[in-house]
Amino acid sequence: MAFSLLLAAVGLLVSFLYYTAQWLIRCRRRYHMSRQNGCLPPKKLPQIDPFLGTDVVLQNLGAAKKYGFLNLLKSRHAANGLTFTTNTYFRTTINTCDPTLIQNVLSFQFQDFGMGPLRRKSASPLLGRGIFTTDDEIWAHQRALIRPSFVRAQVTDFSIFGHHVDQLIALIARRNYEVDLQQLFFRMVLDSNSEYMFGESVGLMSENASDSATTFHHALDYAQQGTILRLRLGNLMFAHRDRKFTDSCGVVHAYADKFVAQALEYRRKQATLPAEKRDMDEGVRQKYVFLNELAKDTDDPILLRDQIVNMLLAARDTTAGLLAFVFFMLARRPNVWDKLRADVLEHYCEPLTYEAIMDMKYLRYVVHETLRLFPPIATNSRMANKDTVLPVGGGPDGKSPLFVAKHHVVTYSTFVMHRRKEFFGEDADEFRPERWENLRPGWEFLPFNGGPRICPGQKFALTESSYTIARLLHAFSGIENLDPTDWREQLTLSLTLNNGVQCRLIPA
Repeated sequence: MAFSLLLAAVGLLVSFLYYTAQWLIRCRRRYHMSRQNGCLPPKKLPQIDPFLGTDVVLQNLGAAKKYGFLNLLKSRHAANGLTFTTNTYFRTTINTCDPTLIQNVLSFQFQDFGMGPLRRKSASPLLGRGIFTTDDEIWAHQRALIRPSFVRAQVTDFSIFGHHVDQLIALIARRNYEVDLQQLFFRMVLDSNSEYMFGESVGLMSENASDSATTFHHALDYAQQGTILRLRLGNLMFAHRDRKFTDSCGVVHAYADKFVAQALEYRRKQATLPAEKRDMDEGVRQKYVFLNELAKDTDDPILLRDQIVNMLLAARDTTAGLLAFVFFMLARRPNVWDKLRADVLEHYCEPLTYEAIMDMKYLRYVVHETLRLFPPIATNSRMANKDTVLPVGGGPDGKSPLFVAKHHVVTYSTFVMHRRKEFFGEDADEFRPERWENLRPGWEFLPFNGGPRICPGQKFALTESSYTIARLLHAFSGIENLDPTDWREQLTLSLTLNNGVQCRLIPA
């Protein structure tokens, strides 16, 4: 017995000495790496609790509850500079709004950073191993599967968009022109994007929307809210116990599985046809279906489901959020509405074409200004997968090299960066589309991310949004704001309006 205890004690001592030696070696290596590269420590956010960061976490949660998290970030950067660190749950986070640092993380040093295991774990109940949660070879393979589906021929085909915008205009009329446009945009975009991706619309804009469609819509919203809560909890994610969240993820997956099964059946049928007859039906090319194209390259039903849920959620929230913010601002800027409508009417044609939309310059300015002030992904992050050095971010002024240890997180805010006066003028907080007449920003304007992970569907989202805006400006001669309050942020996986877009539209 005594010998066993002695052996156990020796084993513990050896383990302690081994891990202590490893820690000392790692510290020494990091010290030399930092010194050789001239790194300086970044500024730190003053914290009462420098280890668990409970004060910072509670401040974040309190601000989010009052719809002010993004303004909290803005005030922190105003007080602490472009780059500073916070410590929460024994994890260091580098917070930045410096475009040079962001460019290095997302592009020049892309291989040094990834999504990280914490983000994968938090989002996996809903997103699985989709393109927004994976890294390295798995991500590269999924990106290669998705990219061909966003070629110009598909993106500029307005046949699907047109039908659903027709339904939107008709629904606005049925509601006597007083509506919450954000709510309708989310339903319309889900309808149009599900038709593009599944080959069949969810049908939320219909007067007789099915129970399954409505259930899917609500489940998608709730599952997304639960996912963002898990992301905010970070290392305390284990405390998240919500049966409704689990059930909502199951509803979303089951709905997608139905279309995955159809796509795999399509794949099997295609495999039996001669090569020259594939994708043809009695001499007429079949309607393009995103999921069918993915199924040509893989028969893994889980991979297909994860991909389609990732893409559907991203496409819905990005486009619907952009549309909501555009009309939120138009309802409060009658002069911008009038100028935009004149631009639309000058170039409008029936049927509306991609070329006509490209000629609407002021429309492009309005969309860009909206993306600047209200970027879809207002904050984002990457985790270092190795010890590395960034060329900026260190020192009191943030201009010295910065050492980033493995597993440290870099969080960047496009919301804050897009409102920096040195890039966008003294009126950077104001909505002024005319600034885009001569503005040619680089990495300081990043509405769809950058580098290898730049959003593959950005052209699709911009085209769908521009088409919808042009159609509505043609159909309605004016808009009246019915909400006297300022915008309130709703941060889920993307930025939307908590107070919606309450307005009255005036038919042309």
